[in-house]
Amino acid sequence: MELRPIKKKSVEVEAAEALRNHVVGGGVPPGGRLTEMRLSEALGLSRTTVRTALHQLANEGLVVQLPYTGWSVTSLSSTDAWELYTLRGSLEALAARLLAENLDSDKKGQLHRAFDALVVACGKGDEVAIVDRDLALHKLIVSLSGHRRLAEQYRLIEQQIRLYLIWSDRLMPSVEDIIATHRPIVEAIVAGDGRFAEGILRDHNETAGRVLFDFLKQREAAGVGREAPPPARARNRAN
Repeated sequence: MELRPIKKKSVEVEAAEALRNHVVGGGVPPGGRLTEMRLSEALGLSRTTVRTALHQLANEGLVVQLPYTGWSVTSLSSTDAWELYTLRGSLEALAARLLAENLDSDKKGQLHRAFDALVVACGKGDEVAIVDRDLALHKLIVSLSGHRRLAEQYRLIEQQIRLYLIWSDRLMPSVEDIIATHRPIVEAIVAGDGRFAEGILRDHNETAGRVLFDFLKQREAAGVGREAPPPARARNRAN
């Protein structure tokens, strides 16, 4: 195996990664407060380093800075859900069409492996891993499309999509449904019909997005706080 140079990471980058994993892993609920002092104590880092990391997460849309009071994890509203599912639906639909029209055996293999990884995560019932593998499959479709600017735009909302998926995946009745809704995506792309794959991806995002939008809209009408965590799903495992 060929040796590759080891990439050194700055303390600020490592701090951002730790905080990002803490947030997207559900360590702090949507709307939950973050204080630089507590984070610096927990991480064993200076407040200046923690503040730099928090600004990075703010650029990714994961946290927001509150004037004079600190930071909070970004909460998800029905409007946020609508904007994210319509935007990612457009980006991913285009990526699916481009990928289907320029497919080769290597790309097919990568798609199948990404889907298999999602199936494994669902089989274990690990909700954090399910979100990771779900996002990884969609990111792969975008990256394999060969459209650099499309991939750059997707990266701008990638972590916001991760938060979106934490809610969206939990609204699936079971993990079997997560698998069942992603299998047609891979099959459509592998079939090589660009327009069909484009439609499948658009419908996938529209259907799941509308479920989350309606759910959040009902919570807002009922006066449920945006800091309330996503609903717990029955922990059914895939066979």
